Amino acid sequence: MAVIPVVSMGGAREMSEKAANGKGVWVILAALVVANLLVGMFLASRHVGLQHAPLIQLPNFLAFLGVPGEWLPPHVTFTWLVMAILVVFGLVVTRTLRAVPGPIQSVAEVIIEGFYGLLDQMIGRQGRAFLPLVGTAGLFILTSNLLANIPGFQPPTANWNTTIALAVTVFVSYNYFGIRKHGLRSYLGHFCGPIKALAPIMFPIEFIGHLARPVSLSIRLFGNIFGEESVVTILLGLSWLVMPYLIWLGIMLPLSLFTAAVQTFVFVMLTMVYIAGAVEEGHGEEHH
Repeated sequence: MAVIPVVSMGGAREMSEKAANGKGVWVILAALVVANLLVGMFLASRHVGLQHAPLIQLPNFLAFLGVPGEWLPPHVTFTWLVMAILVVFGLVVTRTLRAVPGPIQSVAEVIIEGFYGLLDQMIGRQGRAFLPLVGTAGLFILTSNLLANIPGFQPPTANWNTTIALAVTVFVSYNYFGIRKHGLRSYLGHFCGPIKALAPIMFPIEFIGHLARPVSLSIRLFGNIFGEESVVTILLGLSWLVMPYLIWLGIMLPLSLFTAAVQTFVFVMLTMVYIAGAVEEGHGEEHH
């Protein structure tokens, strides 16, 4: 009988200690919030931009083409940086091919097999011929998106000039593939639909729908990456307040990595859908 009170007193003591520790955590969080508010009200900068200053700048040697400014636009500079990264990666992989692949070759093989799998599912075996377009676009977009997570680097895909260039390239390419396979007359014929009597109505609808594709592709990618980049820039601009930095590290960084992969996947999948619709044998039904 004497043991029971001792155990009860020990359990009560543990519960009180846990409660005290829990209150201590809330007190610390509250103190951090108050400190951030006070510092933010009295010391924080009132000029936080949506885009940070680029870490890399190149002199504007394209001024003779009408490009304004002393420096090249950041999206052009970082586009070339992404291109350089991909070219070097390709050269390293192709120069070190072995029967037993090393780490870099293994990564390259996984990437290529992944693209092959998607192309086989969406287009069929013939889809592997479109790997240069789909793979290059996918790797370029993914690498560009990931640059948003490096302070001082601006992702090219956060600029509409880059995304519209990618979208127009896809638009011109899949229409070229369709015309090359079916001929101009047959390819344009599918815009009229299966019922000839409805051709005057279907043709302008389908034509406008195709013209809207590069607009939707470019705006979707640009809007998501630019919005994410703006939030990250604001948080890093206030990182000396501690709390915004913790928000970026704990929430925005994982979300940014996820968004980079998802937006790349969406762009690549839509590109394959458009190509599949252009080169399919039946060509009576259009993929949307």
